[in-house]
Amino acid sequence: MILRVYVGDQTFPIEVPKLVLDEGDDFFSMIDRDLENGYQVSRTWIQKPTIVHRCQIAADRLLSALHTENQKTAIMLAGYILTRMPNVVGVRMDTTGDMLEHELIFGPHAV
Repeated sequence: MILRVYVGDQTFPIEVPKLVLDEGDDFFSMIDRDLENGYQVSRTWIQKPTIVHRCQIAADRLLSALHTENQKTAIMLAGYILTRMPNVVGVRMDTTGDMLEHELIFGPHAV
């Protein structure tokens, strides 16, 4: 599956292999466990992050992975988003520093 990440006028299609989606649950569960006790999202403390918040947080980490050219982490974080919100096909990143403004884009998946 492909998750398209939009940063300004650039698009980064991240291809997530089926193997990652099928066997990445240990990594995905680790993210969920990390977020169970709340998370500082921009200037707001979120006590119980919703699935949307969790995907926005993962998207923010994904943006960092893209900036540091850490392709493996980017693929795993894209996999997390795709498994937690199966109808998401892309993320439009907010570049002002407010991860609550990262927009999840829904639609049919591109294979």
